Amino acid sequence: MHKVSKISVLGAGSWGTAVALLLARQGHLVTLWSKNISYLDCENKKYLPGINFPNNLLVTDNLKHALDTDYLLIAVPSHAFLDLIAQIPNVPKHGIAWLTKGIEPISYRLFSNILLEKYGPIPLAMISGPSFAKEVAMQKPTAMLVASNNELLQKKWQALMHSQYNRIYLSNDLIGVQICGAIKNVLAIACGISDGLSYGANARAALITRGLNEMVTLGKSLGATEQTFYGLAGVGDLVLTCTDNQSRNRRFGLYIGQGDSITSATDKVAQVVEGLHNAKQTATLAQQNQVEMPICTAVYSVISGVQTAAQAAASLMARDLNY
Repeated sequence: MHKVSKISVLGAGSWGTAVALLLARQGHLVTLWSKNISYLDCENKKYLPGINFPNNLLVTDNLKHALDTDYLLIAVPSHAFLDLIAQIPNVPKHGIAWLTKGIEPISYRLFSNILLEKYGPIPLAMISGPSFAKEVAMQKPTAMLVASNNELLQKKWQALMHSQYNRIYLSNDLIGVQICGAIKNVLAIACGISDGLSYGANARAALITRGLNEMVTLGKSLGATEQTFYGLAGVGDLVLTCTDNQSRNRRFGLYIGQGDSITSATDKVAQVVEGLHNAKQTATLAQQNQVEMPICTAVYSVISGVQTAAQAAASLMARDLNY
């Protein structure tokens, strides 16, 4: 029998709720925090309806109460990350872990850098990999990984999350895993746009493959390990989000390719589309680091209204050949 831990998950979207369910089913005392708990009762009626909460999963809108915990897991969208940590004066003894994928949308900083700047040299862990929230909540077999700067914290989160349904791998490349989590969202939008334009399977495969190259190139320029991009956080999550319509970023791209406006597409998805933020972040980082990322830059040009989807696709095809 493993030791029961107190764990707080901050953010009750689909992903935060799914991981809270996973942890509670492992027998831990889990608190799920949200500013708005009107849609949370015995289930998450908004994002994961029909999946009941176990008795050891408690819901609260009291952040101070949620911070009285052994392990802290942040699961808010990227644009809410800074506001949330501003309300966390002290770090639990086991540091901070997060599920949030992306880059801080104002300063273009990695979340690991933001946390280290605020709290000093604390243990950090990011949980990532190819994992749709609904499938995790429904206990379908899933592989994820924990990237960390601290071996003890890393192995603890591996033990907390590992189950007969979830296999948890380890990585020490915090930079690479974070870059993967941001860029795969942009590439999922690109694949959605391509499929919305009915460009076919060949184009989708090309976007995934060449998009991976862009991901590797930027990641290496920022100090990431190349091997990371060929694992669960890279290829795994990239293939998942680019090819399955459970991906909100892919669905957003589909709507754009079919002629919807940005506003209309966002409304139809009805959840946070992280790729909308990540596209600008990625294009900016590419420029700052003098890295060529034509697919990600084309997606940003569509989102920012510089080109239509068809024009962006034509410009990609018209690029000079590389030898």
